[in-house]
Amino acid sequence: MGQSTFPVPSSGSSTSTVLPINASSVILDGSLTSASTYTTTVNGNGGIAYLTATDNPATITVGGTAYTVPANSTVATTAVVGSGVSTTIAAAATIPSTFSASTMPSSQSWTSVAYGVISSTNYYVAVATGPTTAGAYSTNGTTWTASTMPSSSLWESITFGNGIFVAVALTTVAASSTNGTTWTARTMPSNSNWTSVAYGVISSTNYYVAVATGPTTAGAYSTNGTTWTASTMPSSSTWQSVTYGNGKFVAIAFNQSNAAYSTNGTTWTASTLSTTDYWTSVAYGLIGATNYYVAVQESGTSTNNAYSTNGSTWTTGTMPVSGSAFGWNSITFGNGFFVAAPSGSTIGAYSSNGLTWTANTFSSSITAFGLTYGNGYYVAVGFSSAIGAYGTPSPILPVNFGIYNGPTTIN
Repeated sequence: MGQSTFPVPSSGSSTSTVLPINASSVILDGSLTSASTYTTTVNGNGGIAYLTATDNPATITVGGTAYTVPANSTVATTAVVGSGVSTTIAAAATIPSTFSASTMPSSQSWTSVAYGVISSTNYYVAVATGPTTAGAYSTNGTTWTASTMPSSSLWESITFGNGIFVAVALTTVAASSTNGTTWTARTMPSNSNWTSVAYGVISSTNYYVAVATGPTTAGAYSTNGTTWTASTMPSSSTWQSVTYGNGKFVAIAFNQSNAAYSTNGTTWTASTLSTTDYWTSVAYGLIGATNYYVAVQESGTSTNNAYSTNGSTWTTGTMPVSGSAFGWNSITFGNGFFVAAPSGSTIGAYSSNGLTWTANTFSSSITAFGLTYGNGYYVAVGFSSAIGAYGTPSPILPVNFGIYNGPTTIN
């Protein structure tokens, strides 16, 4: 495996250079020197697990829950570690400095792409506005095959959850697919300009939630991806994007400071973004033990982004000054990074904390309204073109890591 020697669970202080010197009940202590992952079963004292890494970041999975551990930091988890707990340590990946070009099956105004796994097969599925029946899917994130949507519509957004891809359009039309390649027509509860759809699980119930531009108060939700029920947004706004994370759906509006959140998928509470900008996309990510909802906007004269740690109060952040002249159209989260796609530029951006951003490069100029992450690939689709893009992160080795049980006082 290429890893160093790991001690058996112990009590008392650790003499490791990785763990705090007064850490109690050391569970694992070592480094990955050539392998990118290491999995084992550990025994703790029944306390909360603390994770630490030095030099390079790590992804540590304890009892099925993954935690991102930044370099030279300690992360407190919610995992209680007793006996026989499965643990995996993985080298956290670097963001790709460049995105490679891919080719879509036709030149369309591709607006959205989503990732999902169906019957052990990875699918990246894209839809386009037009109106058009054009759809596309890829099983590797790099090569694409044409598919056909159930009607010629202005398809705007797609999501995946519970084995179903769900798409919405700027009409009453919606669609669902259980295989990523063929589609069945569905009907939204009102004739609205549905712009975004997201999936989440709340109290063991699956929810697909859609918002619409307008201005309008129209919202919608489905618990099965096929039948939809109307809901009401907290204000008549140009709702542009919705995401899900940590038990909340969070929505943002275009060219306004209006935002909203829902803890049940059906009713909404108003909130306020930190600035009024041309907000285009919002994504959720868990970094360390902190939840982040991050929004980007497409103004070519503003470098603002916005972030929230609770989905209700927002703070202004800054995108790279060298970003796209036309702003940022889409954002996603995966493998410990937020990634933003450009509008009419070769310059993208990434962030390892949701707050500070670094520019990266797309191999060709792309106006990417769709961006997703899955199975090691960040995948973007381009508007008014046959251009797509993909990036693959690579692990940084070695990873010096430690896992220990609390409570303890960390030096």
